This record gives sequence, C-alpha cells and structure tokens, in this order.
Amino acid sequence: MEALSRANVGHAPAYGTDELTNQCIELFRSLTTPQCEVYFVFNGTAANVLSLASQMRSWNSVVSSSVAHLPNDECGALESLVGAKNILVPTADGKLTPILIEPLLIRRGDQHASQINCVTITNPTEIGTVYSLEEIKNLRSFCDQHRLRFHLDGSRLVNAAASLDCRLSDLLMPFDVVSFGGTKNALMFGEAIVFPRGTSGDEFKYLRKQFMQLPSKTRFVAAQFLEFVGTDLWLENAKHANAMAARMSAGLANSSYARLTQKTQANGCFAVLPRKLVSRLREHYFFYVWDEHTFECRLMTSWDTTPEDVDGFLALLEKLGAENV
Repeated sequence: MEALSRANVGHAPAYGTDELTNQCIELFRSLTTPQCEVYFVFNGTAANVLSLASQMRSWNSVVSSSVAHLPNDECGALESLVGAKNILVPTADGKLTPILIEPLLIRRGDQHASQINCVTITNPTEIGTVYSLEEIKNLRSFCDQHRLRFHLDGSRLVNAAASLDCRLSDLLMPFDVVSFGGTKNALMFGEAIVFPRGTSGDEFKYLRKQFMQLPSKTRFVAAQFLEFVGTDLWLENAKHANAMAARMSAGLANSSYARLTQKTQANGCFAVLPRKLVSRLREHYFFYVWDEHTFECRLMTSWDTTPEDVDGFLALLEKLGAENV
C-alpha cells in the first residue's frame, strides 16, 4: 500500500512507458538475462492464457496435469480465446514427468491430430507438492529434445523458492515463459508475464492489448512488484506461509479426525476430513472441499495466516470430532 501511495505522486506517462515500470523490468533482467521481457496484466487467468497464447496456435495443444488450474479453474479460457486444446495427464502427486508426457507425442506430424507444442507445470502444484530443481531440469531437457515450449504457472512461485531454498532465478530461467503471481502473495492487484530470455517476439504487446490486459496505469502494478521482488518481502511472506502450512500439517497428522493425503511442501495441506464436520468447520474457517466424493479438503495458508488461525482450526476440529464422530 505504501508503494502504491508513492507511485501516486506527480505526472507519469501511461501504458508502461513510465519510470517505475522500466525499473521493474530492469529488476527482472537482473534476476534473469538482459534480454528478459516483462508484461504486466490484471489477473492470473489472463497471465496463464496470454502466456500460452504466445506459444501456441489454434491447432496446437498443451500438456498439463489433470489437477492443474488451467483445465479446472480458468472456465475454458484457453480453449475459448486461443482455440488450443488442453491435454490432461493424471498424476498421483500433481507432477508431470517426461515418462508421462512422451507417449502423448506419438501423433505429432499427423494432420488429423491437435499438435502438442507446449508443456505447462505449476510450482507448487495445485495439491501442494513442489517440483525439485532436478525435476524441472529433466523436463526442460525433454522439452528441448522434442522442440516443446515450457511454461510455468507461478502463481505461488515464491512459495516453491522458499521451500527449495533457492533463488528466484532458479525457478525462472528454465522456462520460456512464466506467469509470476502477485495477488496470491499480497499484491492488491496485478500479475507479471515474464519471458526470461526475451523470446516473446514483437507480437506479444499486440496480443496483450487484444486480450484487454494492457493497464493504462502500469506503474501501480510495477510499484508493487518492485517492493515485493526487489526486497526480501517475497521470501518473508513465502517462508511465513510455508511455516503455517507445516504447523497445520503437524496438527492434522496428530489428529484422529484427519488423514493427510499429500506431502506438505509449501503452503498447502490436503487432508480427508469427516464429512459431517466440514460444514461446521466452514462456519468459522473458509476452505475448499477438493474432492466431494472423498471429502479431501484443501487447506491453504498465506502471508497473513497467524499461528492462532492454525491452532484455532485444529482445536475446533478436535472439539467437533469428539462431539460428533
């Protein structure tokens, strides 16, 4: 908020030609390469769809995990706006591997088939697991071998970096394009689309405008990213969120009324809770039921989750469990 206030002084040119936006682009270049390109947009759906639109044509397809945000929570935006197909791969832990992807390439060159040309992953995944740097390296090598583009849905990229104890550059450089999350990490609004090696070509600025995602006052998005990425705030926020998830996970592991279903590696816990308790718990704490058949629940922590929030949820779970189960 203070960064927004500082940006709200004096006169500045519009549409990303201001000094703050230029400073933010230089910041990302210092993390990647001098050729890095950065484009700011309003929201995460636009960041993902525009990132992929820059890599695909309507006859192309992108491979993603079956639990990815792209096929499940973007309301068909990729298919509707780009015309490209999303090929889903079932995975136990939300992660793609070369072994899972390779069989899908058998019809490349067949004019009757949608042509796979892109792989997208999310790190952390939608079920809270984290790709290691080695796993990402292997996928990058696979994409290079098969001439595939490589996209990262990085809505919680900073949580992965904190979990892996690595630099942001380690999670940017392997990809052709990255959706760098802002709003899930405390920004008021705005996301960044990052081409770490500057491979967008000259067409992306027109694509962003056509998709109605060119902010006239870009400096207000850039000012927040300067404060977030240009300081240790991203790491502070991410470490805190991850620590709160670890606290939640430890409590659930010791509960008679919960069963963890995934490793807690970032800021998400996945656990099966008693069906009869879920509505009662949600009267006091908001969370999603991830699977309505098993009542596996998705419990996310964030930069502003407190230990009292976590402990209160766990205490209520024990209380309701003792009374009703």
